Amino acid sequence: MKQSCDFVGTPQLNLEEWAALLRSSCGGDHKVIDRNAFAGWMRRISVYGVAAATFKVQCGPAAADPAGNAYRFERTRRDVRLADTDWYCASFQVTGRSAVTQSEHTVQLAAGDIGLLDGARPSTRLSESGSQWLSIYLPRQPLISHFGFEPQACLYGRGGTLAARVLCQLVLDGIGDDEFTAAPAGPHMRLAVYDLLGALFAPSDLGPVSRHADRLFARIRNVIKNRCADPDFGPAEVATETGISLRYVQKLLTARGCTCSELIYSIRLDRAARLLERRASLGTGQHLTEIAYACGFRDYAHFARRFRGRFGHGPGAHLEGSDAIGNRIVRSRAAEHSPSAHNV
Repeated sequence: MKQSCDFVGTPQLNLEEWAALLRSSCGGDHKVIDRNAFAGWMRRISVYGVAAATFKVQCGPAAADPAGNAYRFERTRRDVRLADTDWYCASFQVTGRSAVTQSEHTVQLAAGDIGLLDGARPSTRLSESGSQWLSIYLPRQPLISHFGFEPQACLYGRGGTLAARVLCQLVLDGIGDDEFTAAPAGPHMRLAVYDLLGALFAPSDLGPVSRHADRLFARIRNVIKNRCADPDFGPAEVATETGISLRYVQKLLTARGCTCSELIYSIRLDRAARLLERRASLGTGQHLTEIAYACGFRDYAHFARRFRGRFGHGPGAHLEGSDAIGNRIVRSRAAEHSPSAHNV
């Protein structure tokens, strides 16, 4: 892993100063074999506008225990509760080695490796003297929404993989002077970081992914149902309303065999079919163009073409009886209960 996390101009801290600085931000207890030989450095930075920090510990040549672990940092349940953190920490091992434990699961990080920790759970880090690492603090909900699944504690990405190498270089190139610094392209680069993290940490068991994706899909459908009468409502607005990146919205729907635009038109046509059924049963005489406008279509010709493509006949077919439309609506409503259904 390229070493560009320098500490030029960063003051050297003794153990008491180091402990006070970390305790003020995230709590935790510290232990070293030789307190007098300890020196630490910490620099707050940003990575494409996301809060981050770099760390280095030096414990002296005779300080390491037989396992090579000279420095121990532990966050207890009390520390977590007091800090009230709501993020995941992507920990990049720059030099040296560390062993990180969370939820009774331990990963061994060598230079170039990446760990993902849940900031809302206790954790322990054992590091050898001279170790340096970089931590990025990723807000929980945006990360989960982008991934489409909730990461489990203490995930590990091996540094030799292509995704890890690209991610490490991207992160090092994006380091800013403080946590409020963001380049103009920052939002796009953050999405790239999230995508690479997702590539590293996607679980092999797709069950939890599927359940979370189903919940996101239901949220997307509800938003579209509430806003589909607006002719200007499109995929970008869906992403904004749901708080999910547009790229992940499209990815989620592609897995269900459709695009966001297709789902919007499908829901608009469902509404139109229900209004036509109501018009036929109540004899309201509502103009077909009014129904088209009420369902988010800008003109009747476009509405009629879409309606015929979906149901096999034009909107005026209800004048000959609404059974065909009614049967399709029943099938559509039944399909709504299927997680993989999109043409409803």
